[in-house]
Amino acid sequence: MTRILFVCMGNICRSPTVEAVARVELARTGLAATVASAGTEDYHVGASADRRAIAVAEAAGYPMAAHRARQIDAADFDEYDHVLAMDAANLRALERVCPAASRDRVALFLPFAGFTARSDVPDPYYGSQRDFEQVLSLAREGVAALAERLRRDGGSRR
Repeated sequence: MTRILFVCMGNICRSPTVEAVARVELARTGLAATVASAGTEDYHVGASADRRAIAVAEAAGYPMAAHRARQIDAADFDEYDHVLAMDAANLRALERVCPAASRDRVALFLPFAGFTARSDVPDPYYGSQRDFEQVLSLAREGVAALAERLRRDGGSRR
């Protein structure tokens, strides 16, 4: 079973949205995967996801109300096969704390998945409803590409 951790800054918008989409869509495709999310910062530890993110995800059939934010910790780099950042800033933050032996597990989500239209999932926090909808759209497209990669690669780490 492949284990995937999606990571953004506060773990209340992007990474929990992608986690929710991945949980549903990977199960639909029959891929054996465990998914979770975390933040690089501790701003919202224990808080629920942003209400706007929850509303957009759940309206599309992706349960997210039970999510509680958490910060990444050292054990995550051993526990997960893939630690996927939502943007370049969070990728750099992960690379600063990642043990050398686990560096091959850390990557940008969209490029790792094989989605080539863009590299970052933009942060919708200070944006509008449309920004949260864009994140959901990118999550769906990115997870579809990720499912293809996992099928092709058999869930391998590289």
